[in-house]
Amino acid sequence: MPVGTQGVVKAINQKILEEIGVEIILSNCYHLYLRPGIQILLKAGGLHKFMSWNRPLLTDSGGYQIYSLPEFRKVSDDGVQFRSHIDGSLHNFRPEDIIDIQRIIGSDIMMVLDECTGYPCDKAESEKSNNQSMRWAERCWEQFQNTSPLFDHRQSLFGIVQGGVYEDLREVSASFLSKIDFHGYAIGGLAVGEPVEMMYTIVEVCTRMLPSLKPRYLMGVGKPENLLEAIGRGVDLFDCVLPTRNGRNAGFFTKNGELTITNSQFREDFTPIDDHCGCYTCRNFSRSYLRHLFISKEILGLELATIHNLYYYQWLMHGAQEAILQNRYETWKMEQLASYQQELAIYS
Repeated sequence: MPVGTQGVVKAINQKILEEIGVEIILSNCYHLYLRPGIQILLKAGGLHKFMSWNRPLLTDSGGYQIYSLPEFRKVSDDGVQFRSHIDGSLHNFRPEDIIDIQRIIGSDIMMVLDECTGYPCDKAESEKSNNQSMRWAERCWEQFQNTSPLFDHRQSLFGIVQGGVYEDLREVSASFLSKIDFHGYAIGGLAVGEPVEMMYTIVEVCTRMLPSLKPRYLMGVGKPENLLEAIGRGVDLFDCVLPTRNGRNAGFFTKNGELTITNSQFREDFTPIDDHCGCYTCRNFSRSYLRHLFISKEILGLELATIHNLYYYQWLMHGAQEAILQNRYETWKMEQLASYQQELAIYS
């Protein structure tokens, strides 16, 4: 899922997202609540109409954003009290409020309120936080069951597994949430600084415990190799800012690794970013021209890089789907990783 935190995927419009083949985007409850505000979204008829997006939306509850501003928040059993990063105003989120806000947003997939811990975090603190998140998840589910969608489409609710990097805590969390009939399950609290192999281990622990016939969503991950490794461990759904953020900073993902287009080696390189890519950028523009756009600080460069990177990520996910259906995922994954790593050192 491309990340459209504030109801927009940066540097690209909705029509092009559809042309690329994007099926769902992610927005953020915390940010939308603060700006443009819930009353605006209610009057607009929900986020789909407000941003003119006719495909599915997932909204994160904002737990990670609140976690990232520790000096502005206070957590209790009732919920989270926090100050806006925009104007310092004081706000409260109870689990029930998160559901009500996402009803107004009208997202197709809603997320429960959870507390995300950082890394490192000692076990006692992780356990306390995990217990809090599980209690909040129960309250979110109850509020979801007791309310109805405001708009003419079905909404689903996902639980979020927490527990830090402790396998037994993750098992407790996944087991508890699995007993609640959520429509899908997310794995949160990873990619916050822990070693990548530790992340893969925790992903395996979680997917082993979660229902196999419901979607499993790894939040905030990641690089192409992270996605491929996580798919092999049973993950179905991802979001990450990397394809758009790196694109805006002159980073292009290719089948042979990531390249930084502002490097001098591309000054007279009139080949496309990727010879085998079918995106609008690769079909029409050379590395030399793209380098020129970034060196000249032209906005078009940001758009063309974003188009390419999102197209590449869509291509990678469709390739994974096909390989799974053909029962050759592990072989396909190793081929992609070998190709990606082969030129990575040259491009970086």
